[in-house]
Amino acid sequence: MNLAELLDRTSLDVLDHLERDLTIPVIDGPQAQGDLIVLPLAMVRTVHPHGYARWLPVPPHGVELVRGVAGNNPHTLVADPGTCRETPDVQDPLRLAIALFENTAPAYLVHPEHGASGVAPGRWLVRRQQERGASAHARTGRNVLVAD
Repeated sequence: MNLAELLDRTSLDVLDHLERDLTIPVIDGPQAQGDLIVLPLAMVRTVHPHGYARWLPVPPHGVELVRGVAGNNPHTLVADPGTCRETPDVQDPLRLAIALFENTAPAYLVHPEHGASGVAPGRWLVRRQQERGASAHARTGRNVLVAD
């Protein structure tokens, strides 16, 4: 699928500088998009859905996973109807988890500045990315969230 087709299906949009005719890669492994990282759930043994987790189908217009700084630049998970479900009810000792999702066909993350990336069928964890000892926290060695 190319970016133009995906945007037509979802009514989402990206910035004008992105090439809409390019095919969106579908990746079967870890991937990052701005301040998010998507990991195969099997790679992260300490993260699980809560026992009370409500799994919801991803609707045709998608699910906004997170917005960037100042409420801009949402990361939206989209998929064909009946092929993907997600839950924000995640148990994560690092407290970086945003959602888990399971898909039986490619699902896509759409972002206005980054375009889209495809996620192969599987079980996935979506987390915030963090940097170790970045900027003002370099002296303390604390991790800080990546701001997109």
